[in-house]
Amino acid sequence: MPSLAAARASNAAFKPSYRPVAIFVGGTSGIGQGMAEVLARHTGGNAHIVIVGRDKSKADAIIDSFPRSSDSTYEFVPCDVSLMKNVQACTDTLAQRLPKINFLVLSPGILTMQGRTETEEGLDQKLALHFYSRWKFAGELLPLLKKAKADGEDAKVMSVLDAVNGGPIKLDDIDLKKGYGLKAAADTATTGNDIMVDEYARRHPDLAFTHIYPGVVNTSLFTKSHPILGCVLSPVTKIFATAPQDCAEWMLYPLLSKNFEKGSFHLDNHAEPAGPNKHVTEEAKRSVWDHVLEFTKVK
Repeated sequence: MPSLAAARASNAAFKPSYRPVAIFVGGTSGIGQGMAEVLARHTGGNAHIVIVGRDKSKADAIIDSFPRSSDSTYEFVPCDVSLMKNVQACTDTLAQRLPKINFLVLSPGILTMQGRTETEEGLDQKLALHFYSRWKFAGELLPLLKKAKADGEDAKVMSVLDAVNGGPIKLDDIDLKKGYGLKAAADTATTGNDIMVDEYARRHPDLAFTHIYPGVVNTSLFTKSHPILGCVLSPVTKIFATAPQDCAEWMLYPLLSKNFEKGSFHLDNHAEPAGPNKHVTEEAKRSVWDHVLEFTKVK
């Protein structure tokens, strides 16, 4: 595996002949924020970085910390990505504003012990964030990724979730309307992301699609989701958790490295192959693909 020092050195050596355009969905906190900050630093501000999220004040503070150059373009696009209609509006906005996309990073998330919590569109909130919205962002923004590739530039999609611990998907209840459970939701999201990168890569073989596991990272996600438990466990978590900036170096490595130019990749927290997911069968691929296309339509 690349050591942290090796990953950082590889990222620092990223000196493209073009100005990269990078979208960070879920970039106002946690790993997405860390990745945006590290990319801005390694490019010396020679980048167009778009942060997509809900909190403008957080995005403004993050953007204010970025290095500046004459070629810097930083912006925030507001979006509650738990609703597919919002994802559609956001991707429409991005399609109008941007000439291309080189890097699309998807990391919106929530950590909750609650049962099924439906959005106004009838999807479970956890699955909407970890599963459906990510498929839709990738699908809707494919034309901009293809423009970058046509110009001979990088064109890569990365979903940050869990490419290590995928479980079975209930193919007769993919949205878990009938049999919701926390493990079932986690299994659907993780294996669903594995299927997503495989199927998009099969249909668009010149692009790169990566599902990566960040490991345990010292972010505010747990504290925000469970304030009491977060306060109790936070000191313990800090002992073995990876710092967000260090995690960001490993997450960025496949995006900036020439070793991941095209195809699908399933990686662990140190950017090493995670191994095959036995639950990704041909039947699962067909069923999940058809299901997601139907359930992410804006009606």
